[in-house]
Amino acid sequence: MWEELPADVRLTLTPETGAESAGAQTASLFEEPSLSPHEKKIYKVLKADEALHLDEIIEKLEAEIFAALFELELAGKVKQLPGKNFVKSF
Repeated sequence: MWEELPADVRLTLTPETGAESAGAQTASLFEEPSLSPHEKKIYKVLKADEALHLDEIIEKLEAEIFAALFELELAGKVKQLPGKNFVKSF
């Protein structure tokens, strides 16, 4: 089922690995290093020259949320209940 997910969703959910050391970071004009991973994903959606309504931001991140829930369900960490409700699995 992993293969059925859109390529951009699979890429987003794949852990990043790199040859650089964990402590070494370079300064970037385009990424704020002090942001949490969740904040970075939201920040990436936003544009400096175009306002986005909250509903548009949620819509853009919707595929990622569904993919993450799907992965958690496959791993047995969450269960989907009727009505698209989710709970942690024990």
